[in-house]
Amino acid sequence: MSVTAATLSHVYPLGSRVNERGRLEIGGCDAVELAREFGTPVYVVAEDDMRARARSFMDAVAARHADFDVLFASKAFPCTAVYRLLAEEGLACDVASGGELFLALRGGFDPARIYFHGNAKSDSEIREALTAGVGHIVIDSLDELARLEGIAAAVLDGGRRQEVLIRVTPGVAGNTHHAISTGQTDSKFGFGIDAAREAIARLRDAPHLDLVGLHFHIGSQLLELEPFRAAVRTIASLGDFPVYNVGGGLGVAYGSADQPPAIADYVEAVVSTVHAELGADKRLLLEPGRTLVANSTVTLYTVQTVKRNVSTWVAVDGGMSDNLRPMLYGSKYEALVADRPLAPANDPCHLAGKHCESGDVIVRDVSLADPVTGDVIATPVTGAYGYSLANNYNGVPRAPVIFCREGEARVVVRRESYEDLAARDVG
Repeated sequence: MSVTAATLSHVYPLGSRVNERGRLEIGGCDAVELAREFGTPVYVVAEDDMRARARSFMDAVAARHADFDVLFASKAFPCTAVYRLLAEEGLACDVASGGELFLALRGGFDPARIYFHGNAKSDSEIREALTAGVGHIVIDSLDELARLEGIAAAVLDGGRRQEVLIRVTPGVAGNTHHAISTGQTDSKFGFGIDAAREAIARLRDAPHLDLVGLHFHIGSQLLELEPFRAAVRTIASLGDFPVYNVGGGLGVAYGSADQPPAIADYVEAVVSTVHAELGADKRLLLEPGRTLVANSTVTLYTVQTVKRNVSTWVAVDGGMSDNLRPMLYGSKYEALVADRPLAPANDPCHLAGKHCESGDVIVRDVSLADPVTGDVIATPVTGAYGYSLANNYNGVPRAPVIFCREGEARVVVRRESYEDLAARDVG
């Protein structure tokens, strides 16, 4: 008898369930069979989950505001197949490097709907953006403003002007880890309010740049709505513009007890404040990243050893090379044994990675059902910043990405080989 998706934590991808064999199923695919076919560690993406969240965001904004765009904050999951999927769903895109621009174009985004961010853009990246014809460049400093004007004078022809936004640091900080808080006054990102006024004044006379609006982004994994409202109220003091980009940052559920604001509630809070403070006739841009992709993905591992000393250590074949967030931010995850996800769990253990660092622990104090060597372990909510922060520490090849839908699995990023590790060597 099958077990419904309601039996699993809501942090798993939409449609996940425990199947007739008593195993975790993602996108209609048996997780244990996926591990056997594609090896581990592996990022398993439920394609329909990602599409559903993109549609929820688009529908929520469309119901409340006429002139808008929803941008995929692509640093969250900069994979060509993810870009392609979200372009198909009608989203625009923001990028923060030349590499992300390359991938966004390769994934099918119209360059006119790409927004180029970054606090330290190189001259070559600015040229790449101008040459590609990106819709907007988000200016982050006076130094960049001067360089952008000079490069635009050399690159743009036919009297074309590049539309730009100014990134404002509104002095609003949400309740999140300091490493992903960006709206406070002392930030490496953007202009403070007074400096923003100076930038606005300079851009009035820039012959090749057209200032169309303001941008802010106050941080990531935010679970309260008031900071978003406060940031809108702050930038309203800078004048009237046709375009406002209010960033992203809405948090997601990483644990069963987490209940972040719903997408519709977040959008209502932002849009109602924009209407009250800025007007309902503005072009409104929102930049979700984590909210679109985090819960779509589960990482699968295979247990290599179970060791008991003061604690019980369950060591798997991945770790900080495929999910660096626990080590960078102390991020907390859940985990289960994929072929008996509903079995009674033991006393808490530590789910450890394979890397030569004591800090390489994926989940501390997690209860697993009698883990033994060879078991497949699933950790959910790895779609945001798992793949994008992946690395080759200890010479470990990076994991593949598998898209699953209606019981069909396909490789969209292959596993790296040892030869790939040396592919850039020249001597």
